[in-house]
Amino acid sequence: MVVAVDAMGGDNAPRVEVEGAVAAARKFGISIILVGESNSLQSELGKHSVEGLDIRIQHASEVVGMSDSASDAVRKKKDSSIRVAFNLIKNGEASAVVSAGNSGATMAAGMFVLKRIGGIDRPAIATIVPNLNDQTLVLDVGGNVDCKPQHLAQFALMGEVYCRSVLGKERPRVGLLSNGEEEKKGNELSREAHKLLRTAPFNYVGYVEGRDIYNGKADVVVCDGFVGNVVLKVSEGLVEAVGTMLKKEMTSRFLAKIGFLLARPAFKAFKKKVDYAEYGGAPLLGIDGVGMICHGGSNPKAIMNAINMACEAVASKTNDKLVAQLEKIEIQADKTDL
Repeated sequence: MVVAVDAMGGDNAPRVEVEGAVAAARKFGISIILVGESNSLQSELGKHSVEGLDIRIQHASEVVGMSDSASDAVRKKKDSSIRVAFNLIKNGEASAVVSAGNSGATMAAGMFVLKRIGGIDRPAIATIVPNLNDQTLVLDVGGNVDCKPQHLAQFALMGEVYCRSVLGKERPRVGLLSNGEEEKKGNELSREAHKLLRTAPFNYVGYVEGRDIYNGKADVVVCDGFVGNVVLKVSEGLVEAVGTMLKKEMTSRFLAKIGFLLARPAFKAFKKKVDYAEYGGAPLLGIDGVGMICHGGSNPKAIMNAINMACEAVASKTNDKLVAQLEKIEIQADKTDL
């Protein structure tokens, strides 16, 4: 199992990527290829003890910035670290790619180099968020802001397969995000997608609301990338705001400080549950290979966990299972309209 890490993409690259990669190699025994400007990576790698670890460097002379156009980045920067990383999969030198860089460029590079899985019109970015029971997989969270009903149906299928294969849920409940549970709710896009999903060959539970992402009513929640990205950013902002407000209240009075000390283990457990670093990255579903997209501000722990998640996706053969499921749907196409 070899993972190619785009070491130049994140906000704090390459320090964070190198530290996270070293941690993943040490903790999980994963072989790593660090992709980027070789001198910078060699200098950063020299700060760590890597004896006995399988880590090598693949030079890439160009970097895709956060402000770069996704299509231009892929076409004009042919030696960018993200495109070189995906080429390593194409050439059989790596099994997966992890990047904390420009998410649009990462998706574009994955589609350009590896192509899409047959039967999938658009890849989707999925993310894991904690709920009252365990986890909810939400997709798309930013890859496709304008979608058609069939795209949402495909997102649902990809999310169901990933949730079953990687997250280990035997019969995931799939819901379509809307502004209410009633049949008459939603907009034209959600209503047409709902029609497609009602006869889908998996456990579709119908419309779900925003609160259902966190109460565990569904294991997979589907929406377009515009809505999904808003959900993701609101969730991140809410966690940060709640944490800050709690800390302020707990340290403002003497008795509150005593209560905080007594409740510290509970607060630590809560912080760990809502920490994005625990979940690593967001799988890029629909490309003919494994890609993991990380938050631009990821810390080394997030990179380490994303590398491990990428390996789990490869080991579970998620793409093979998705292709098999698509073949079943194609046989039933006249009946399901999928």
